[in-house]
Order: sequence, then structure tokens, then C-alpha cells
Amino acid sequence: MMSRKKENLFLFSVDLEDVRLRVHKGLSYRPRVEEMIEYYLDFLNKYQAKATFFTVGDIPKYYPSLINMLVEEGHEVACHSHKHLPITSQTSKEFRDDLLLNMESLYTAGAKELIGYRAPTYSLTKDTPWVFEVLTDLGFRYSSSVLPAQNLLYGWKDFGENPRKMNANLWEIPVSLRKGSFFKVPFSGGVYFRFLPFYFIKRSFDFHYQKNRAVTSYFHPYDIDVDQERFMHPEINNNWMYNQLMYFNRKKVFTRLHKIMKLYDSKIITYKSFVEGIDNE
Repeated sequence: MMSRKKENLFLFSVDLEDVRLRVHKGLSYRPRVEEMIEYYLDFLNKYQAKATFFTVGDIPKYYPSLINMLVEEGHEVACHSHKHLPITSQTSKEFRDDLLLNMESLYTAGAKELIGYRAPTYSLTKDTPWVFEVLTDLGFRYSSSVLPAQNLLYGWKDFGENPRKMNANLWEIPVSLRKGSFFKVPFSGGVYFRFLPFYFIKRSFDFHYQKNRAVTSYFHPYDIDVDQERFMHPEINNNWMYNQLMYFNRKKVFTRLHKIMKLYDSKIITYKSFVEGIDNE
């Protein structure tokens, strides 16, 4: 991908959101986010690593000490929208206003520098290029919001799989993909990391590392929550079968992550560190 010294870079990130807040009567379910974040931090501490937490704006309201704790431990806090709405459902002004609320909420809660953004459900497409102008105007240095393939929900098929500088100041870092039986899939995060056979995940990491590409990831608090109460997850059109997948194989996430770390001597870094590295090449 780039000319930098070959390392097996793993851009580890958590989309820090409370899925309860987007379901009917969600507050009747037990809060789980803080406990799950502690598990992620235990994993990261094992490898003396720092990660990026793309955070929704309502997190500080329900977990007021969480942002400050992440900052104090040296992790990167980044933006993930205020209301978790897909970009394609917003105008440029609505997007800007939502993002400003997201930033205000995180800064008030203890964030020190917000330079990264991830769109909900990777909903940045070729039809919403105005996003890059808004992000640049607000001082962002990178986005990780594009799924560079045809996809059932969102996708930017012709974007390319390497990071691209969209203007003088802003990088877009697309999610890592690998060709499956029918289409390319984001193998290194979310339900895909839990559902796909491990041999496919292993081959996918190997493919990217052989090409000297960093592997990007996206996990959520619920991805590892084996004790979460059952309810219909949002943004899946009330699809019962897909809702089953939302709970599938959560107990295996850390087992798989530890295997990847050992197999490839992966080096976990933040998105901010990655951008600083490629900016200096």
C-alpha cells in the first residue's frame, strides 16, 4: 500500500454506542457498555496497545466518566455522529449540525482532540462527497466511513481499498475487505468477525499483511456481550434472522483476536497514529 517499513498494523477500533438507546423502551434493559469497555481495555492492555473509540454523542449522558477515563488511559476518542443517523438520510447542514453536537458532547466529557470521524453503518457513498468538505471545515484529519465495494446497505464500489487523501488535509481510510463467495466482506469487525469461519479471517489478514496494508476494524460493546438481554436490534428492518446473527458467537471474539495477534505479531495502533505515519512519508 505505502512505502513505510513493513509492519502488521492492526487499526483497532470500537464504535462506542449503547444499542439500547435506539430500541423501543431501551432503558428498561440493563446498561452494559461500561463493563464491555473494561473487557476491551483488558485485551488492549495485554498487548500494551491503544485503540480508537468512535463515540456517539449520547454516550456521555449515560456514562459521564467514560470519555475522561479513555483519554486518561491514552486511547483516542473520535466522532461517530450524535444521533447515529446514516449520512444518506441527512442534508449537508443536518450532517454538520449533528456532528457539532457530537463534538460538543465529547469535548464537554473530557475529549482533548477530535480529528477522526466514522459514519454510522459506513454510510459515506459516492453520492455524499460533500461530507469531506464539512469534515475539513470542522478540523478533522481523517474519516473511516467508506465500504469500498458493492454492498446490501451502503458502499462505494469504485473508491479503492487503500487510504486516499480527499483534499490537502483529510484522509479517508476505508474498511478492510476480502472477497467471499458472493461479494467482498469486512472480515475484521462486527458480525462478520463473529460469523465467518476463522480460516477465512486468517487468510484475509494474511492477504492484507502480505500487501503491507494495515487492517482496519470495527467492534461494538455488544459484539462481546454474552449476557445481553434479547431484543430486536435497530437498523436491521426487524429481520428476525439477522437479529439472530447479532447475538451469534460473541463468546469467541477475544479468542479469535488473541489468535490473530499471535499468528501475525500484529501491532495495534490508533487511527490517529496511522494518519500521522502516512502524513510523514
